[in-house]
Amino acid sequence: MVRPRTPAGRAREVDRRLGGLYPGTAAELCALDHADAFQLLAATILSAQCTDQRVNLTTPALFARYPDAASLADASVEEVEALIRPTGFFRAKTRSLIGMATQVVERFDGVVPNRMEDLVTLPGVGRKTANVLRSVAFGLPGLPVDTHVERLSQRLGLTDETDPVKVEHVLNTMVSAARRGTFSLRLILHGRATCRARAPRCAECVLADFCPSANPTPSAGGRALPRLPATPRAG
Repeated sequence: MVRPRTPAGRAREVDRRLGGLYPGTAAELCALDHADAFQLLAATILSAQCTDQRVNLTTPALFARYPDAASLADASVEEVEALIRPTGFFRAKTRSLIGMATQVVERFDGVVPNRMEDLVTLPGVGRKTANVLRSVAFGLPGLPVDTHVERLSQRLGLTDETDPVKVEHVLNTMVSAARRGTFSLRLILHGRATCRARAPRCAECVLADFCPSANPTPSAGGRALPRLPATPRAG
């Protein structure tokens, strides 16, 4: 098999192979439990600096008490804090949740918007969260860049950018609009399962035969180039 030699070629092959390893739509691949766009938005806000598993243990009680934006907008700060405390940073997240719900009610008639320019104006919502909503809840183009996507993009030689917005824009040129959400989610799943930050399992990786980090190329002096560094930040 000919190894792809360009970043765009590697991105296409990554998309093809990970698509076979992690099949499904963006909604099916998303690890956050949700029933609608509002629940996904709240869960994504809660997922900052917290595992998806912990969020999924926390949101059932939150959504039972506050099933929509209108009810959350009128929520008691103390009650929301108590419900979401296990996710960490619960005071800041409570402000974001209630602020988000209030804005959705006042500006969008209680319906979560699907445009990037609207989503990023909501409290607690940046481009990553907005792209999650667009790709998972609405089936629209959106490529969320978290630390897993950033790390794998560097290790696979897709980009040397480290700013998430710049990484997103680079990857958008390599992945078709319809596949951006699933491409991101598959990188995240692969980053958690195999291409880990501290101990990547290159021997088990379906991408190892063309990954520059798993197969360092010799330098001019005949020595192998070093493996790209891990980025062990929380994601």
